[in-house]
Amino acid sequence: MEDPVQRAEHAKQGSPYLTTTQTAHFLGVSVYYLVKLRRRGKGPIYRRHSRWVQYHIDDVTAWSAAQAMGPQS
Repeated sequence: MEDPVQRAEHAKQGSPYLTTTQTAHFLGVSVYYLVKLRRRGKGPIYRRHSRWVQYHIDDVTAWSAAQAMGPQS
């Protein structure tokens, strides 16, 4: 079985959608933290396909870029 990081890399090649686990590993955060962000409306945009929550890779990278902090003045 592939590890979650390999699964995320594979998913990026075949589909632009990542599972919660793949997204958490892609961002380097825990699944629990990502779910907590989602429930608070603070995380990356997600889509619910039937009962599955999926994140589009473009939304994840855009959210991550928006979290960047520059030098403090």
